[in-house]
Amino acid sequence: MNTFFRFSALAAATFVLAGCASVNFDQTLEDANGNAATHTFTQGKLELSRTDQQRQARSKLTSELLAKPLSMDDAVQLALANSPAVQTLLAQSWSDMATASQNGRISNPLFTFERTRMGSELELNRMLSFGLLDLLTLPQRMAISRGQVAQARVQLGASVVEQVTQVRQAWVRAVGAQQSLQYAEQVNTTAQAGAELARRMQQVGNFNKLQRARQQSFYADSAAQLASAQHTATAAREELIRQLGLTDAQADQLKLPERLPDLPKEPRPPASVSANATEQRIDVQMARHQLDVAGRSQGLNLLTSLVDVELGIRRDTVIDDAAGTRTPRRGYELGIRLPIFDWGSAQRDTMNAQSLAAANRYESTVRGASSQLRESYSAYRTAYDLARHYRDEVVPLRKSMAEENVLRYNGMLIGVFELLADTREQISSVTAAINAYQQFWLADAALAASMTGKPTSMAGVSTSGPASGGAEGGH
Repeated sequence: MNTFFRFSALAAATFVLAGCASVNFDQTLEDANGNAATHTFTQGKLELSRTDQQRQARSKLTSELLAKPLSMDDAVQLALANSPAVQTLLAQSWSDMATASQNGRISNPLFTFERTRMGSELELNRMLSFGLLDLLTLPQRMAISRGQVAQARVQLGASVVEQVTQVRQAWVRAVGAQQSLQYAEQVNTTAQAGAELARRMQQVGNFNKLQRARQQSFYADSAAQLASAQHTATAAREELIRQLGLTDAQADQLKLPERLPDLPKEPRPPASVSANATEQRIDVQMARHQLDVAGRSQGLNLLTSLVDVELGIRRDTVIDDAAGTRTPRRGYELGIRLPIFDWGSAQRDTMNAQSLAAANRYESTVRGASSQLRESYSAYRTAYDLARHYRDEVVPLRKSMAEENVLRYNGMLIGVFELLADTREQISSVTAAINAYQQFWLADAALAASMTGKPTSMAGVSTSGPASGGAEGGH
Protein backbone atom coordinates (compact mmCIF):
# COMPACT_ATOMS: atom_id res chain seq x y z
CA MET A 1 0.00 0.00 0.00
CA ASN A 2 2.84 2.43 0.85
CA THR A 3 4.33 1.73 -2.56
CA PHE A 4 1.01 2.66 -4.16
CA PHE A 5 0.86 5.98 -2.28
CA ARG A 6 4.44 6.87 -3.19
CA PHE A 7 3.82 6.00 -6.85
CA SER A 8 0.62 8.05 -6.96
CA ALA A 9 2.28 11.04 -5.36
CA LEU A 10 5.23 10.84 -7.74
CA ALA A 11 2.98 10.54 -10.79
CA ALA A 12 0.86 13.47 -9.68
CA ALA A 13 3.92 15.64 -9.06
CA THR A 14 5.39 14.72 -12.43
CA PHE A 15 2.22 15.58 -14.34
CA VAL A 16 1.68 18.81 -12.42
CA LEU A 17 5.18 20.01 -13.19
CA ALA A 18 4.74 19.02 -16.84
CA GLY A 19 1.67 21.23 -17.12
CA CYS A 20 3.16 24.33 -15.51
CA ALA A 21 4.87 25.85 -18.54
CA SER A 22 4.03 29.53 -18.90
CA VAL A 23 3.47 31.58 -22.06
CA ASN A 24 6.51 33.56 -23.20
CA PHE A 25 4.71 36.45 -24.86
CA ASP A 26 7.91 38.40 -25.50
CA GLN A 27 9.14 35.49 -27.62
CA THR A 28 5.80 35.49 -29.43
CA LEU A 29 6.22 39.16 -30.33
CA GLU A 30 9.79 38.53 -31.41
CA ASP A 31 8.60 35.74 -33.69
CA ALA A 32 5.90 38.00 -35.14
CA ASN A 33 8.46 40.73 -35.85
CA GLY A 34 10.81 38.24 -37.49
CA ASN A 35 8.24 36.26 -39.44
CA ALA A 36 8.59 36.77 -43.18
CA ALA A 37 4.83 37.11 -43.66
CA THR A 38 4.23 39.73 -40.97
CA HIS A 39 7.59 41.57 -40.82
CA THR A 40 6.57 43.94 -43.63
CA PHE A 41 3.56 44.91 -41.52
CA THR A 42 5.20 45.16 -38.07
CA GLN A 43 8.50 46.62 -39.35
CA GLY A 44 10.03 44.83 -36.37
CA LYS A 45 8.39 47.37 -34.03
CA LEU A 46 5.60 45.30 -32.48
CA GLU A 47 5.86 45.66 -28.71
CA LEU A 48 3.59 45.41 -25.68
CA SER A 49 4.55 48.23 -23.33
CA ARG A 50 4.55 47.13 -19.70
CA THR A 51 7.15 49.43 -18.14
CA ASP A 52 7.55 53.19 -17.83
CA GLN A 53 10.76 52.96 -19.83
CA GLN A 54 8.96 51.32 -22.75
CA ARG A 55 6.16 53.88 -22.61
CA GLN A 56 8.65 56.75 -22.59
CA ALA A 57 10.44 55.29 -25.60
CA ARG A 58 7.12 55.03 -27.46
CA SER A 59 6.26 58.62 -26.56
CA LYS A 60 9.64 59.85 -27.84
CA LEU A 61 9.23 57.97 -31.12
CA THR A 62 5.72 59.41 -31.53
CA SER A 63 7.04 62.96 -31.13
CA GLU A 64 9.79 62.33 -33.69
CA LEU A 65 7.35 60.97 -36.26
CA LEU A 66 4.89 63.82 -35.79
CA ALA A 67 7.64 66.40 -36.29
CA LYS A 68 7.71 65.73 -40.05
CA PRO A 69 5.18 65.00 -42.81
CA LEU A 70 3.92 61.48 -42.18
CA SER A 71 4.63 58.94 -44.90
CA MET A 72 2.70 55.68 -45.18
CA ASP A 73 5.45 53.66 -43.49
CA ASP A 74 5.76 56.30 -40.77
CA ALA A 75 2.02 56.10 -40.21
CA VAL A 76 2.29 52.34 -39.61
CA GLN A 77 5.20 52.84 -37.23
CA LEU A 78 3.29 55.58 -35.41
CA ALA A 79 0.23 53.37 -34.99
CA LEU A 80 2.32 50.51 -33.60
CA ALA A 81 4.02 52.87 -31.15
CA ASN A 82 1.13 55.12 -30.16
CA SER A 83 -2.24 53.45 -30.71
CA PRO A 84 -4.01 52.15 -27.59
CA ALA A 85 -5.99 49.86 -29.91
CA VAL A 86 -2.78 48.06 -30.91
CA GLN A 87 -1.76 47.71 -27.26
CA THR A 88 -5.23 46.36 -26.48
CA LEU A 89 -4.88 43.83 -29.29
CA LEU A 90 -1.53 42.63 -27.92
CA ALA A 91 -2.74 42.43 -24.33
CA GLN A 92 -5.83 40.48 -25.39
CA SER A 93 -3.67 38.09 -27.38
CA TRP A 94 -1.48 37.53 -24.33
CA SER A 95 -4.62 36.80 -22.31
CA ASP A 96 -5.88 34.33 -24.92
CA MET A 97 -2.57 32.47 -24.94
CA ALA A 98 -2.45 32.33 -21.15
CA THR A 99 -6.01 30.98 -21.07
CA ALA A 100 -5.14 28.35 -23.65
CA SER A 101 -2.07 27.36 -21.64
CA GLN A 102 -4.16 27.12 -18.47
CA ASN A 103 -6.49 24.64 -20.19
CA GLY A 104 -3.60 22.19 -20.42
CA ARG A 105 -2.90 22.12 -16.71
CA ILE A 106 -4.18 19.64 -14.15
CA SER A 107 -6.58 20.87 -11.49
CA ASN A 108 -5.09 21.39 -8.03
CA PRO A 109 -5.64 18.48 -5.60
CA LEU A 110 -8.13 18.88 -2.79
CA PHE A 111 -6.99 18.33 0.81
CA THR A 112 -9.73 17.50 3.33
CA PHE A 113 -9.23 17.45 7.11
CA GLU A 114 -11.90 16.18 9.49
CA ARG A 115 -11.79 16.08 13.31
CA THR A 116 -14.53 14.27 15.25
CA ARG A 117 -14.82 13.20 18.91
CA MET A 118 -17.12 10.53 20.28
CA GLY A 119 -16.79 9.87 24.00
CA SER A 120 -13.16 9.22 24.78
CA GLU A 121 -12.25 8.68 21.11
CA LEU A 122 -10.78 11.38 18.92
CA GLU A 123 -10.72 10.70 15.19
CA LEU A 124 -8.55 12.69 12.76
CA ASN A 125 -9.29 12.14 9.06
CA ARG A 126 -7.06 13.43 6.29
CA MET A 127 -7.63 12.90 2.57
CA LEU A 128 -5.88 14.13 -0.55
CA SER A 129 -8.07 13.75 -3.64
CA PHE A 130 -7.65 14.57 -7.30
CA GLY A 131 -9.30 13.75 -10.61
CA LEU A 132 -7.92 10.49 -11.91
CA LEU A 133 -9.05 11.26 -15.44
CA ASP A 134 -7.21 14.57 -15.21
CA LEU A 135 -4.01 12.62 -14.69
CA LEU A 136 -4.71 10.02 -17.35
CA THR A 137 -5.71 12.55 -20.01
CA LEU A 138 -3.11 15.20 -19.14
CA PRO A 139 -0.81 14.48 -22.14
CA GLN A 140 -3.74 14.81 -24.54
CA ARG A 141 -4.99 18.00 -22.88
CA MET A 142 -1.50 19.47 -23.02
CA ALA A 143 -1.38 18.74 -26.75
CA ILE A 144 -4.75 20.49 -27.18
CA SER A 145 -3.46 23.42 -25.14
CA ARG A 146 -0.37 23.76 -27.30
CA GLY A 147 -2.59 23.73 -30.38
CA GLN A 148 -4.75 26.50 -28.91
CA VAL A 149 -1.67 28.57 -28.07
CA ALA A 150 -0.40 28.14 -31.63
CA GLN A 151 -3.83 29.17 -32.91
CA ALA A 152 -3.73 32.30 -30.73
CA ARG A 153 -0.30 33.17 -32.18
CA VAL A 154 -1.61 32.89 -35.72
CA GLN A 155 -4.64 34.99 -34.75
CA LEU A 156 -2.29 37.65 -33.39
CA GLY A 157 -0.53 37.82 -36.76
CA ALA A 158 -3.85 38.10 -38.57
CA SER A 159 -5.04 40.87 -36.26
CA VAL A 160 -1.82 42.84 -36.71
CA VAL A 161 -2.02 42.53 -40.50
CA GLU A 162 -5.62 43.75 -40.43
CA GLN A 163 -4.78 46.68 -38.13
CA VAL A 164 -1.82 47.79 -40.24
CA THR A 165 -3.85 47.49 -43.46
CA GLN A 166 -6.52 49.75 -41.98
CA VAL A 167 -3.84 52.31 -41.08
CA ARG A 168 -2.39 52.20 -44.60
CA GLN A 169 -5.75 52.65 -46.26
CA ALA A 170 -6.75 55.42 -43.84
CA TRP A 171 -3.50 57.24 -44.70
CA VAL A 172 -4.22 56.90 -48.44
CA ARG A 173 -7.73 58.29 -48.02
CA ALA A 174 -6.52 61.17 -45.85
CA VAL A 175 -3.76 62.24 -48.27
CA GLY A 176 -6.02 61.74 -51.30
CA ALA A 177 -8.83 63.76 -49.71
CA GLN A 178 -6.39 66.54 -48.79
CA GLN A 179 -5.14 66.56 -52.38
CA SER A 180 -8.72 66.72 -53.65
CA LEU A 181 -9.46 69.63 -51.33
CA GLN A 182 -6.47 71.60 -52.65
CA TYR A 183 -7.67 71.12 -56.20
CA ALA A 184 -11.26 72.00 -55.30
CA GLU A 185 -9.99 75.27 -53.83
CA GLN A 186 -8.13 76.04 -57.07
CA VAL A 187 -11.22 75.27 -59.13
CA ASN A 188 -13.38 77.42 -56.89
CA THR A 189 -10.97 80.36 -57.16
CA THR A 190 -10.98 80.09 -60.95
CA ALA A 191 -14.77 79.83 -61.07
CA GLN A 192 -15.14 82.81 -58.77
CA ALA A 193 -12.90 84.90 -61.00
CA GLY A 194 -14.89 83.83 -64.08
CA ALA A 195 -18.20 84.68 -62.41
CA GLU A 196 -16.93 88.12 -61.35
CA LEU A 197 -15.60 88.82 -64.85
CA ALA A 198 -18.92 87.77 -66.37
CA ARG A 199 -20.78 90.14 -64.01
CA ARG A 200 -18.64 93.05 -65.08
CA MET A 201 -18.96 92.12 -68.75
CA GLN A 202 -22.74 92.14 -68.42
CA GLN A 203 -22.65 95.53 -66.74
CA VAL A 204 -20.86 97.10 -69.70
CA GLY A 205 -23.13 95.32 -72.16
CA ASN A 206 -20.66 92.75 -73.54
CA PHE A 207 -22.46 89.74 -72.00
CA ASN A 208 -26.07 88.76 -72.05
CA LYS A 209 -27.92 87.30 -69.10
CA LEU A 210 -27.55 83.68 -70.30
CA GLN A 211 -23.78 83.96 -70.72
CA ARG A 212 -23.37 85.36 -67.24
CA ALA A 213 -25.68 82.68 -65.78
CA ARG A 214 -23.46 79.94 -67.22
CA GLN A 215 -20.41 81.34 -65.46
CA GLN A 216 -22.35 81.85 -62.25
CA SER A 217 -23.66 78.27 -62.41
CA PHE A 218 -20.13 76.95 -62.74
CA TYR A 219 -19.12 78.98 -59.70
CA ALA A 220 -22.09 77.67 -57.70
CA ASP A 221 -21.25 74.07 -58.57
CA SER A 222 -17.61 74.56 -57.61
CA ALA A 223 -18.64 76.05 -54.26
CA ALA A 224 -20.78 72.99 -53.51
CA GLN A 225 -17.95 70.66 -54.53
CA LEU A 226 -15.55 72.61 -52.33
CA ALA A 227 -17.82 72.21 -49.30
CA SER A 228 -18.10 68.47 -49.96
CA ALA A 229 -14.33 68.17 -50.39
CA GLN A 230 -13.76 70.00 -47.11
CA HIS A 231 -15.91 67.53 -45.20
CA THR A 232 -14.38 64.54 -46.99
CA ALA A 233 -10.89 65.76 -46.08
CA THR A 234 -11.91 66.32 -42.45
CA ALA A 235 -13.57 62.90 -42.18
CA ALA A 236 -10.59 61.11 -43.76
CA ARG A 237 -8.14 62.94 -41.51
CA GLU A 238 -10.15 62.10 -38.41
CA GLU A 239 -10.32 58.44 -39.46
CA LEU A 240 -6.52 58.42 -39.70
CA ILE A 241 -6.24 60.13 -36.31
CA ARG A 242 -8.37 57.38 -34.77
CA GLN A 243 -6.32 54.66 -36.43
CA LEU A 244 -3.11 56.24 -35.12
CA GLY A 245 -4.57 56.67 -31.64
CA LEU A 246 -3.59 60.34 -31.45
CA THR A 247 -4.59 62.65 -28.61
CA ASP A 248 -6.05 66.07 -29.40
CA ALA A 249 -2.64 67.67 -28.89
CA GLN A 250 -0.97 65.10 -31.14
CA ALA A 251 -3.68 65.50 -33.80
CA ASP A 252 -2.82 69.21 -34.06
CA GLN A 253 0.78 68.24 -34.86
CA LEU A 254 -0.16 65.78 -37.60
CA LYS A 255 1.21 66.80 -41.00
CA LEU A 256 0.55 64.88 -44.20
CA PRO A 257 2.35 64.94 -47.56
CA GLU A 258 0.84 67.19 -50.20
CA ARG A 259 0.23 64.35 -52.63
CA LEU A 260 0.04 60.59 -52.92
CA PRO A 261 3.22 58.67 -53.81
CA ASP A 262 4.13 58.09 -57.43
CA LEU A 263 3.21 54.79 -59.02
CA PRO A 264 5.79 52.01 -58.89
CA LYS A 265 7.80 51.63 -62.07
CA GLU A 266 6.33 48.17 -62.58
CA PRO A 267 3.40 46.34 -60.96
CA ARG A 268 3.87 43.19 -58.92
CA PRO A 269 4.26 40.22 -61.30
CA PRO A 270 1.48 37.62 -61.12
CA ALA A 271 3.96 34.84 -60.33
CA SER A 272 5.12 36.49 -57.10
CA VAL A 273 1.53 36.86 -55.95
CA SER A 274 0.37 33.35 -56.80
CA ALA A 275 3.32 31.86 -54.95
CA ASN A 276 1.77 33.07 -51.69
CA ALA A 277 -1.44 31.06 -52.10
CA THR A 278 0.01 28.16 -50.12
CA GLU A 279 -0.19 26.52 -46.73
CA GLN A 280 1.81 29.44 -45.31
CA ARG A 281 -1.16 31.79 -45.58
CA ILE A 282 -2.48 33.00 -42.23
CA ASP A 283 -6.08 32.03 -42.95
CA VAL A 284 -5.05 28.51 -43.95
CA GLN A 285 -2.88 28.15 -40.85
CA MET A 286 -5.77 29.31 -38.69
CA ALA A 287 -8.19 26.80 -40.22
CA ARG A 288 -5.62 24.02 -39.88
CA HIS A 289 -5.07 24.74 -36.17
CA GLN A 290 -8.82 24.82 -35.60
CA LEU A 291 -9.15 21.43 -37.27
CA ASP A 292 -6.31 19.98 -35.22
CA VAL A 293 -7.73 21.25 -31.92
CA ALA A 294 -11.21 20.02 -32.81
CA GLY A 295 -9.89 16.55 -33.63
CA ARG A 296 -7.90 16.23 -30.42
CA SER A 297 -10.75 17.62 -28.32
CA GLN A 298 -13.21 15.14 -29.76
CA GLY A 299 -11.26 12.13 -28.52
CA LEU A 300 -10.83 13.67 -25.07
CA ASN A 301 -14.42 14.79 -24.67
CA LEU A 302 -15.73 11.40 -25.79
CA LEU A 303 -14.28 9.90 -22.61
CA THR A 304 -15.16 12.72 -20.23
CA SER A 305 -18.76 12.85 -21.49
CA LEU A 306 -19.29 9.28 -20.26
CA VAL A 307 -17.45 9.02 -16.96
CA ASP A 308 -15.45 10.90 -14.39
CA VAL A 309 -13.26 9.35 -11.71
CA GLU A 310 -12.13 10.98 -8.47
CA LEU A 311 -9.30 9.31 -6.50
CA GLY A 312 -8.71 10.11 -2.86
CA ILE A 313 -5.82 8.96 -0.63
CA ARG A 314 -6.80 8.73 3.06
CA ARG A 315 -4.78 8.73 6.25
CA ASP A 316 -6.85 8.59 9.43
CA THR A 317 -5.82 8.44 13.08
CA VAL A 318 -8.08 7.21 15.95
CA ILE A 319 -6.96 8.26 19.43
CA ASP A 320 -8.63 6.52 22.43
CA ASP A 321 -7.89 8.55 25.55
CA ALA A 322 -9.41 5.96 27.88
CA ALA A 323 -7.36 3.07 26.53
CA GLY A 324 -4.36 5.22 25.76
CA THR A 325 -4.11 3.91 22.21
CA ARG A 326 -3.36 5.60 18.89
CA THR A 327 -4.50 3.66 15.82
CA PRO A 328 -3.51 4.77 12.28
CA ARG A 329 -5.59 3.85 9.25
CA ARG A 330 -4.69 4.18 5.60
CA GLY A 331 -6.64 3.65 2.40
CA TYR A 332 -8.09 5.24 -0.63
CA GLU A 333 -11.47 6.27 -2.04
CA LEU A 334 -12.64 6.03 -5.61
CA GLY A 335 -15.57 8.14 -6.81
CA ILE A 336 -17.08 7.36 -10.20
CA ARG A 337 -19.78 9.40 -11.90
CA LEU A 338 -22.42 6.98 -13.21
CA PRO A 339 -23.96 7.82 -16.60
CA ILE A 340 -27.54 7.08 -15.56
CA PHE A 341 -29.47 10.24 -16.42
CA ASP A 342 -27.12 11.72 -19.01
CA TRP A 343 -25.15 9.49 -21.35
CA GLY A 344 -23.45 12.48 -22.97
CA SER A 345 -25.11 12.03 -26.36
CA ALA A 346 -25.75 15.76 -26.78
CA GLN A 347 -22.12 16.56 -25.97
CA ARG A 348 -20.92 13.99 -28.48
CA ASP A 349 -23.24 15.40 -31.14
CA THR A 350 -21.79 18.85 -30.43
CA MET A 351 -18.25 17.51 -30.76
CA ASN A 352 -19.02 15.71 -33.99
CA ALA A 353 -20.63 18.82 -35.44
CA GLN A 354 -17.69 21.02 -34.39
CA SER A 355 -15.16 18.63 -35.91
CA LEU A 356 -17.16 18.41 -39.14
CA ALA A 357 -17.44 22.19 -39.29
CA ALA A 358 -13.69 22.58 -38.69
CA ALA A 359 -12.88 20.09 -41.46
CA ASN A 360 -15.14 21.82 -43.96
CA ARG A 361 -13.90 25.26 -42.88
CA TYR A 362 -10.34 24.17 -43.58
CA GLU A 363 -11.28 22.77 -46.98
CA SER A 364 -13.24 25.91 -47.84
CA THR A 365 -10.33 28.15 -46.83
CA VAL A 366 -7.82 26.16 -48.89
CA ARG A 367 -10.08 26.15 -51.94
CA GLY A 368 -10.90 29.84 -51.68
CA ALA A 369 -7.34 31.06 -51.00
CA SER A 370 -6.18 31.11 -54.62
CA SER A 371 -9.47 32.52 -55.89
CA GLN A 372 -9.50 35.34 -53.36
CA LEU A 373 -5.90 36.19 -54.15
CA ARG A 374 -6.61 36.28 -57.89
CA GLU A 375 -9.48 38.68 -57.27
CA SER A 376 -7.27 40.95 -55.14
CA TYR A 377 -4.56 40.92 -57.77
CA SER A 378 -7.08 41.73 -60.51
CA ALA A 379 -8.26 44.75 -58.52
CA TYR A 380 -4.65 45.80 -57.93
CA ARG A 381 -3.61 45.41 -61.55
CA THR A 382 -6.71 47.15 -62.88
CA ALA A 383 -6.13 50.07 -60.53
CA TYR A 384 -2.47 50.24 -61.56
CA ASP A 385 -3.30 50.21 -65.28
CA LEU A 386 -5.95 52.91 -64.84
CA ALA A 387 -3.64 55.15 -62.81
CA ARG A 388 -0.84 54.68 -65.35
CA HIS A 389 -3.26 55.41 -68.19
CA TYR A 390 -4.21 58.74 -66.64
CA ARG A 391 -0.57 59.51 -65.87
CA ASP A 392 0.79 58.64 -69.32
CA GLU A 393 -2.13 59.38 -71.64
CA VAL A 394 -5.00 61.47 -70.32
CA VAL A 395 -3.21 64.05 -68.18
CA PRO A 396 -0.39 64.77 -70.70
CA LEU A 397 -2.99 65.11 -73.47
CA ARG A 398 -5.05 67.55 -71.42
CA LYS A 399 -1.90 69.47 -70.52
CA SER A 400 -0.94 69.72 -74.19
CA MET A 401 -4.43 71.00 -75.06
CA ALA A 402 -4.24 73.56 -72.28
CA GLU A 403 -0.87 74.84 -73.48
CA GLU A 404 -2.20 75.12 -77.04
CA ASN A 405 -5.21 77.12 -75.86
CA VAL A 406 -2.95 79.46 -73.92
CA LEU A 407 -1.02 80.10 -77.13
CA ARG A 408 -4.26 80.74 -78.99
CA TYR A 409 -5.37 83.12 -76.22
CA ASN A 410 -2.05 84.98 -76.38
CA GLY A 411 -2.51 85.22 -80.14
CA MET A 412 -6.00 86.66 -79.54
CA LEU A 413 -7.59 83.75 -81.40
CA ILE A 414 -9.81 82.90 -78.43
CA GLY A 415 -11.12 84.97 -75.53
CA VAL A 416 -10.77 84.56 -71.79
CA PHE A 417 -14.05 82.69 -71.46
CA GLU A 418 -13.04 80.15 -74.07
CA LEU A 419 -9.88 79.65 -72.04
CA LEU A 420 -11.96 79.21 -68.88
CA ALA A 421 -14.21 76.75 -70.67
CA ASP A 422 -11.18 74.66 -71.56
CA THR A 423 -10.13 74.76 -67.90
CA ARG A 424 -13.52 73.39 -66.86
CA GLU A 425 -13.08 70.50 -69.28
CA GLN A 426 -9.79 69.60 -67.59
CA ILE A 427 -11.38 69.35 -64.16
CA SER A 428 -12.92 65.93 -64.66
CA SER A 429 -9.66 64.52 -66.05
CA VAL A 430 -7.56 65.82 -63.17
CA THR A 431 -10.13 64.65 -60.65
CA ALA A 432 -10.22 61.19 -62.19
CA ALA A 433 -6.41 60.99 -62.24
CA ILE A 434 -6.12 61.72 -58.53
CA ASN A 435 -8.88 59.27 -57.71
CA ALA A 436 -7.11 56.61 -59.81
CA TYR A 437 -3.95 57.11 -57.78
CA GLN A 438 -5.92 56.75 -54.57
CA GLN A 439 -7.65 53.58 -55.76
CA PHE A 440 -4.30 52.07 -56.69
CA TRP A 441 -2.76 52.59 -53.27
CA LEU A 442 -5.91 51.26 -51.57
CA ALA A 443 -5.73 48.17 -53.78
CA ASP A 444 -2.01 47.83 -53.08
CA ALA A 445 -2.65 47.74 -49.31
CA ALA A 446 -5.47 45.24 -49.77
CA LEU A 447 -3.31 42.99 -51.95
CA ALA A 448 -0.46 43.03 -49.42
CA ALA A 449 -2.90 41.83 -46.75
CA SER A 450 -4.34 39.18 -49.06
CA MET A 451 -0.89 37.84 -49.88
CA THR A 452 -0.32 37.05 -46.19
CA GLY A 453 -3.69 35.32 -45.99
CA LYS A 454 -5.73 38.02 -44.26
CA PRO A 455 -8.27 39.00 -46.95
CA THR A 456 -9.30 42.63 -46.68
CA SER A 457 -12.66 43.97 -47.74
CA MET A 458 -12.49 45.58 -51.18
CA ALA A 459 -15.45 47.83 -50.36
CA GLY A 460 -13.22 50.91 -50.37
CA VAL A 461 -11.45 49.92 -53.58
CA SER A 462 -13.30 50.73 -56.80
CA THR A 463 -12.23 49.58 -60.24
CA SER A 464 -15.36 50.71 -62.07
CA GLY A 465 -13.84 54.08 -62.85
CA PRO A 466 -12.60 57.09 -60.94
CA ALA A 467 -15.10 59.05 -58.92
CA SER A 468 -15.38 62.77 -58.63
CA GLY A 469 -13.25 64.76 -56.24
CA GLY A 470 -9.68 65.62 -56.49
CA ALA A 471 -6.65 67.62 -56.79
CA GLU A 472 -3.94 67.40 -59.29
CA GLY A 473 -0.84 66.25 -57.54
CA GLY A 474 2.41 66.52 -59.30
CA HIS A 475 1.24 65.95 -62.87
